[in-house]
Amino acid sequence: MLCQGVFDLYTCRNTTRLIGGQETTPPVGLLPGETVVREGKATILFPSANEVFYNPVQEFNRDLTCAVITEFARDLLAQRGVKVVVPGEKERVVVSLSEEANEAGIQTEEKDGVEESAVTATVGEKCEHGLRVLEGLAASGLRSVRFALEVPGLQSVTANDFSTKAAALIGRNAQYNGVSHILQASCRDASMLMYEMRGKKDRYDVIDLDPYGSPASFLDAAVQAVSEGGLLCITCTDMAVMAGNSGETCYSKYGSVSIKAKYCHEMALRIILHSVDQRAGVYQRYIQPLLSVSVDFYIRVFVRVFTGQATVKNSASKQALVYNCVGCGSFHLQRMGRRTSNGKHMKYSAATGPPTGPECEHCGQRHQLGGPIWAEPIHDLAFVQKVLSGVSGNPSRFGTSKRIEGVLSMVTEELEDAPLYYTVDSLSSTVHCNTPPLLQFRSALLHAGHRVSLSHACKNAIKTDAPPAAVWDIVRCWEQANPVKREKLSPTSPAFKILSTKPSFETSTCPQFPSGPTDSCNEVDNNLLQHFKVQGVHKVSLQF
Repeated sequence: MLCQGVFDLYTCRNTTRLIGGQETTPPVGLLPGETVVREGKATILFPSANEVFYNPVQEFNRDLTCAVITEFARDLLAQRGVKVVVPGEKERVVVSLSEEANEAGIQTEEKDGVEESAVTATVGEKCEHGLRVLEGLAASGLRSVRFALEVPGLQSVTANDFSTKAAALIGRNAQYNGVSHILQASCRDASMLMYEMRGKKDRYDVIDLDPYGSPASFLDAAVQAVSEGGLLCITCTDMAVMAGNSGETCYSKYGSVSIKAKYCHEMALRIILHSVDQRAGVYQRYIQPLLSVSVDFYIRVFVRVFTGQATVKNSASKQALVYNCVGCGSFHLQRMGRRTSNGKHMKYSAATGPPTGPECEHCGQRHQLGGPIWAEPIHDLAFVQKVLSGVSGNPSRFGTSKRIEGVLSMVTEELEDAPLYYTVDSLSSTVHCNTPPLLQFRSALLHAGHRVSLSHACKNAIKTDAPPAAVWDIVRCWEQANPVKREKLSPTSPAFKILSTKPSFETSTCPQFPSGPTDSCNEVDNNLLQHFKVQGVHKVSLQF
C-alpha cells in the first residue's frame, strides 16, 4: 500500500473535472521547486531535484503505445459488444483480429448505419467491460495519466512504482488530471505485484514495462500476470548489451548471445522476443508479436500472450542460431528445431545443420555464433496497418504523428520472412569500393529475381531473401563499373577473395534497374524518404 504519510504530503483535494466535455484546471498551487510538464492531454507535476525521472525524448514511445493500446482495445472490446470512440476520429470499419475469431473464420464488422454496439467507450470514462492496465514502473505516472486521458475503453489503470515519493506523486498527478476514478497509484515491487495477480480472474489485459535498463528481471512475472490474449509492452534501453558489446551479459539476462554486426538493432528485437517466448513457454504460453521497433536509444516490442500446450511445442522451430562471418558479414540462420506437417498432426524433430562450413565460402574467414533469436515475423502487418490508419486519419491526436506514420509505413513494407539485413555501406566497405545508392542496390536485387525491402531499424539496410552468394554477385557487378585497385589488396583480405571470384553472370547481363519501377516500389521509396528525411536520403536515378 502507498505510504500514507508521504501520500498526504503530495495529495491535492481539488481535482480536475470534465465539464461539458472540457477540462477545468483545479486551483492547485505548486510546491517549492515544482514544475509543470505538458505532454499529450496530460499535465504533470514534477519535483525539482530529479527525484522522479522524466525523459522528453520518449514522447514518441508514449504516443506509439497509446496508439497501439487503442487499436488493441478496439479489437478486444468489439468482441465484448463495446465500441470505442476516439476524439477527432471518423467512423471506421472494425474487424476482429483475435486468434479465436481467425481460427473460426469469423469476422465482426461494425459499419455506419448497419450495426451499432450497445455500449460505447470514450476517453476519460471508466468502462465496466474495459481493459485493466498495469504500468509496472511508472515514475511520475505520466504514461498512465495519458492512458487514462487518451485511450478509450479502460476499466482501470494501476500505476506502480517502488519509490514512495514517486507513488505519492502519481496519486497527486492522477487527481490533478481528474482521472482518479480510473487511475490508482501503487507502491510495490513490480514483480511481486504481478506474481500476486497470476490468477485468471486477476490478470491484467495490458502490462507496460519501461525500466531504466533491462526488463529481464520482470519478464517471468509479466508473462504470468497478463490475461489470455493480453498485451505486453516492453522497452529495453540496455542496447550496449543487446548490440554485442557484452555477449556474455546478454546471455545471462536474455538467454541469447549478442554479436557485433550491422544488423544488431534488429537482432536486439529478436533477442527480447526470444527471451519473452522462452519464459512464457515454461507456463505453456506463447507469444504473438504485434509490433517491434528500434528507435533512438532503445527498442520497444508489443506482443500478445496466449496459452496452448500444443502451440508451445512449435517454440523450438521458431528460434534460430546466427552464423556471422567476421570477414565479410555474411550470415546464415540455423533453426533450433524442425516441425513438419503429418496430416492432421505435427511431427517434431531435431534440426539438421550446420548451414555453412567452418570457413566462409565467400571470404575464407571464420564464423562467430550468436543467438538463439526469434526467427519468425516480428510484426503483425494487419495490426500495424490498423495502427497506421488510426494515426494517419487523426494526425492531431499525437505530437509525433508524422514520425509514427513514417516508422509504421516502413514496417508495413518489411519482408516478414527475411530475418536480419545487410547494409550497403558495409558491403562496399568490405571490398573497398564506392558505396552504391541504396535504392539502386535494391532495384538490382529485384531485377535479379529476388524479393527485397528496406528496414525501419537502419537507413542503409537491405532485407532480402537472396542468398549471400547472390548479394556478393551484385557487389562484384558494381565493382566492375567502379573498379578498385586490386594491387593494393592483401591476398589474405576478404576483398581480394571476394573480387577474385567472377560473378555468376557476365558484366553485360549484371542486374540492372527496372526502367519503370512499379507503384509498390515508388511507395517504398516515398516511405523511406519520409522516415529518414532528417538523415538526408534523396531519390536517385534508376540507372547503374
